[in-house]
Amino acid sequence: MKVLVINAGSSSLKYQLYDMRDESVLASGRVERIGMDSSIVTHEPVDKPEVRHVSEILDHVTAVKRVVDMLTHPEFGAISHLNEIDAVGHRVVHGGEVFSNSVLVTQDVKLEIRRLFDLAPLHNPAHMMGITAVETNLPNVPQAVVFDTAFHQTMPNTSYLYPIPTVLYRRHKIRRYGFHGTSHSYVSAQAADYLKKPLESLKMITCHIGNGASLAAILDGKSFDTSMGMTPLEGLMMGTRSGDIDPAIVPFVMNKEELTLNEVNSMLNKHSGMLAISGISSDMREVTEAMLDGDKNAKLAFDMYAYRVKKYIGAYAAAMNGVDTIVFTAGVGENSAALRKAICEGISFLGIELDEERNAERRKDAREITKDSSRVKVLVVPTNEELLIARDTYNLVCQANLS
Repeated sequence: MKVLVINAGSSSLKYQLYDMRDESVLASGRVERIGMDSSIVTHEPVDKPEVRHVSEILDHVTAVKRVVDMLTHPEFGAISHLNEIDAVGHRVVHGGEVFSNSVLVTQDVKLEIRRLFDLAPLHNPAHMMGITAVETNLPNVPQAVVFDTAFHQTMPNTSYLYPIPTVLYRRHKIRRYGFHGTSHSYVSAQAADYLKKPLESLKMITCHIGNGASLAAILDGKSFDTSMGMTPLEGLMMGTRSGDIDPAIVPFVMNKEELTLNEVNSMLNKHSGMLAISGISSDMREVTEAMLDGDKNAKLAFDMYAYRVKKYIGAYAAAMNGVDTIVFTAGVGENSAALRKAICEGISFLGIELDEERNAERRKDAREITKDSSRVKVLVVPTNEELLIARDTYNLVCQANLS
């Protein structure tokens, strides 16, 4: 079975085609600047040269048409005919309280995704455009949706409820949902496999650290708590997001600076975090380089970032009454040895003995970065959210065929 995985944004679309016999990637790519006359399609077939086209792509229907044309192209395609695509899996950011697992797309599922537009106005509408575009181009191919929030639906109410009037939860479902669920789910299972221990036996903290960042406390193999909240703004300091702040700052700054709701929302989401403190960049690589060159603001941004990750790890260790394993993943977590060192050396009281040589290694496979004698094992595990989406889609279609 071949599964096409799609991650649709408002003006972009990423894709990967998997052969589920061995879970190999046959081709991947992206469509950028959808809605413009200079849209860019980048297609990367395995064992063939990359292909890049610039043309007008005004909507997602056309974007998916270009993708399937690339996949079936006689020269640089990965398959001979569209009927080789057996299923399509989509990433959907918000599943609310309705979806605790991945599901096949039905009319009822699409209706629920639309009802959740208010909770993810920048993401869910784009995901629906992707689903609709596939229906148009591949009308008889089953589709599945995998939700970022689903993994965190196991959190107890002590973790997900906010201490505000409960009528707001009942009326508007204001609560902690958490995100990056596909990544936290994937790397926690991979970490357990690496350690050769049942996931259910481990108290684990997974650190998905990229431009957006979140931590998850995983207890008995399930999400027990996570740092992102009702939206991805809560929690850690991030590339351009503030993370946790005093809520009273919002009305105070709005009054003093005469900002609108949209302006303060943009400030907290796009102009805060490492970018705001460093004054240089939201990219950890650039901030670290500037810090090593003696830039004090870059060092402050780096130290604040590491400090806030350490605080959450300590909090989750307390919440679970201990921790066995800490996992770093995503772009920064997998590649910044300096950040991992700063975090681990600051929480050595937990029983972490960092091995600096292991930590400095640059590899693409799962690995331990603590000494063999370390009571708490710290791992670096590459994430692969697309593969998890492909697996869920494959399993759902197989189950439906059997029934």
